[in-house]
Amino acid sequence: MVKIRLTRKGAKKKPFYRVIVADSRKRRDGPFLEIIGTYDPLKNPSEVNIDIERAKYWLGCGAQPTSVVKKLLNISGL
Repeated sequence: MVKIRLTRKGAKKKPFYRVIVADSRKRRDGPFLEIIGTYDPLKNPSEVNIDIERAKYWLGCGAQPTSVVKKLLNISGL
């Protein structure tokens, strides 16, 4: 199953996340199919950049977003 989820980047206590499309059986920071956006929770307000067209494509292909990514997609206008 393909999932749309977050992968963590950034230094210790300074998280930065990428919104990726990956196989659900792979580890969190492991191999992925495509990067479709970013999420920076440290900025005020939080910064969310997601490529809506690619997200629609992957959702149309049957990818399942995680609960956090679902909220981010709603924030970005999908």
